[in-house]
Amino acid sequence: MTDQQGRPRPGAVFDALGTAYEKAFAGSPAHRRSLEWLLRRLAPGSRVLDVGSGTGRPTAQTLAAAGHEVLGVDVSPVMVELAARQVPAASFRCADIRDVPLADGSFDAVCVYFSLLQMSRAEQAGVVRRLVRALTPSGHLVLATVPIDLEDVEGVFMGHPVRVSSFGAGDFTAVAEEAGLEVLDREELLFTPDHPEAQPEPHLFLHCRRLPAAVPAD
Repeated sequence: MTDQQGRPRPGAVFDALGTAYEKAFAGSPAHRRSLEWLLRRLAPGSRVLDVGSGTGRPTAQTLAAAGHEVLGVDVSPVMVELAARQVPAASFRCADIRDVPLADGSFDAVCVYFSLLQMSRAEQAGVVRRLVRALTPSGHLVLATVPIDLEDVEGVFMGHPVRVSSFGAGDFTAVAEEAGLEVLDREELLFTPDHPEAQPEPHLFLHCRRLPAAVPAD
């Protein structure tokens, strides 16, 4: 399926990939370290939003197993169905995060692992600002992206056509800070997904805390 411009619908590539996506990225030690970082900072029974929750593993599964209340949001109905089956302890919703109402201060933490890349740069910055407002004061937000300086570029991801926008590492960090986040920790590395058509790709993980006085504007 395509969008109004005749381009592939953002969720379509993940509908096609299904569990192949989970397998390709399951070996990421940085993702596991990122979750461990967050778990050390969450109070028991925290409310956590997982943006682009995919198959539910490892993020929602890890957080729910630790006793947290997890809501996963993903544009792919195939991924949401897989996640609901694989992680029954969490809740999942098939929706575009840009369209989901988010009450101020409604989550103790938000995870955004590589789920903004099919949005424009302006949309990415806007979503981060909305997610910051959805955090409790001093709540935590984890962001991960592929830090490459490009805007609306056509490419291939695991054998499927995609259009991608991203920021370089410095600019992405600035997006987080301008949204009202304090970057407490960061990790940059190269990771090769476990897929025959995958190439090594740079990954950037930002581990952040909402500044208590931050009220970022739209």
